[in-house]
Amino acid sequence: MQRAIFFDRDGVLNREIGDYVCKIEDFEILPDSVACIQLAHAHGFKVIIVTNQGGIDKDLYSVEELAQFHQKLIDACTAAGTWIDDIYFCAHHPVKGKCLCRKPEGLMLEKALAKHHLDPKQCLMIGDTDRDMKAAESAGVKGLLIQPNTEKLRLLENEILQLIH
Repeated sequence: MQRAIFFDRDGVLNREIGDYVCKIEDFEILPDSVACIQLAHAHGFKVIIVTNQGGIDKDLYSVEELAQFHQKLIDACTAAGTWIDDIYFCAHHPVKGKCLCRKPEGLMLEKALAKHHLDPKQCLMIGDTDRDMKAAESAGVKGLLIQPNTEKLRLLENEILQLIH
């Protein structure tokens, strides 16, 4: 079985702006995000993004526009010689009804665990909200709660060392 680092997106990999990121020019990759992805790969972890994107359900942006945001992150990784192994998103919003894939539910993580043959005890979820931590717990994955838009590289280094020893 393999291991992975799950990353929430907004506030963890790109700047949380307090509202939906609806335009590509508002999608700002945080300074240490690519370095964190490189670190995860250097220690043999897959990198998987799991993100709620309810703005799609609210017609604030489209799946195609979301793909552009993700491509910007993928391109930044490629330029640095690293990559993202997979991206899961929930396009639903609770104002439209309950959804099992939307965090705090753990379905996105559970799907990734199954698809990538991951050992949940060897995985870590980095998020900036309680719903990220609840999704991780639901899937049997350790959660690391950080403050939005903050440096996370040292925290990730410590967590990786604990997981691999």
